[in-house]
Amino acid sequence: MLSGFRARLRETEPLLGTFLKIPSTQPAEILGQLGFDFAVIDEEHAPLNPETTDAIVLACRAHGMAGLVRVRTASEILRVLDCGADGVLVPHVTDARVAREAVARARYAAARGFSPSTRAGAFGTLGMAQHLAQQDARCAVIAMIEDAEAISTIEEIVAVEGLDAIFIGRADLAVSMGGNLRGSDLEAAVNRVLAAAVAVGLPVMILAANSVELAHLRARGATSFLTGSDQGFLLASAAQARASFLPRPGS
Repeated sequence: MLSGFRARLRETEPLLGTFLKIPSTQPAEILGQLGFDFAVIDEEHAPLNPETTDAIVLACRAHGMAGLVRVRTASEILRVLDCGADGVLVPHVTDARVAREAVARARYAAARGFSPSTRAGAFGTLGMAQHLAQQDARCAVIAMIEDAEAISTIEEIVAVEGLDAIFIGRADLAVSMGGNLRGSDLEAAVNRVLAAAVAVGLPVMILAANSVELAHLRARGATSFLTGSDQGFLLASAAQARASFLPRPGS
């Protein structure tokens, strides 16, 4: 039986998360206090090292917010799950083989390496059977669909056993298709991915700019949503304050 965030992915109520890019625990603490459902610790596009990721995962746990990690490569799945991450976003899943490898690296029942002395294993206080069962039940594997070549094999990707959700990376997908975020080809690709996932009951995670877009995407089958990032929230709020208090000359 699934547990934790992995189980919540299957529920009908929408989940809201954001990206964490600042190498500090405090953004996670603030967002957790505000009631965000999850955060994606972004090792792929932020200056994070194993130590900062480890601390941010702990901050997420302390504030009841699921902490996922966008890894750089599938080889890092073991490390972040041992830190206690609730799941992983795996970039550039271009076919079913890549998806199966990611799932296998996250499951003790497949190919995940075993160490009971980690945070995930309660630092050696759990029995082996309990640790194995708990981790295989709770760790979510989310495949990032962000390459044009993944579209032609999307039906095979979403059928991979043990995959918990897909994330549609529209910006990267647009770049791989020529750089047009508003093009009809991109829209058709996104529709195909959504249809393939919905057909097999696989949850879909996607970025939403605002509540209107969230409602639109939810009506099309998306169930979990990311908006902004800690950097983005800081930038928007700081820009508003700067303009409100003392506008720049000439602005």
